[in-house]
Amino acid sequence: MFSRIKEIDAAELNRWLEEEGGQFRIIDVREMPEIAGGTIADAVPIPLATLPVRLNELDRDEKLVFICRSGARSAQACHFLKQYGFDDIYNLRGGIIAWAHQSLPIALPG
Repeated sequence: MFSRIKEIDAAELNRWLEEEGGQFRIIDVREMPEIAGGTIADAVPIPLATLPVRLNELDRDEKLVFICRSGARSAQACHFLKQYGFDDIYNLRGGIIAWAHQSLPIALPG
């Protein structure tokens, strides 16, 4: 059974971006072709399948927000990271779909 993960909705994440700037990092766990279609500005691409071998790129003491298309893969990422001692992690509820439905800005990676 999965332990409970923290979630954030699109409006709250947008507020964090406006108010907290660089005090947290956004990790996009979608595949690169999906990310190429647009993501949240400054999101770091770490596809879910590569997460186990890229754990060293993440800081257990840093606030991390995970995003994907609908919130399912990013929730898996959060559950996985909890097993490795990460606690200050959040899943974007509804993913980039919810973000876009709120008419929030989509950035092209690069």
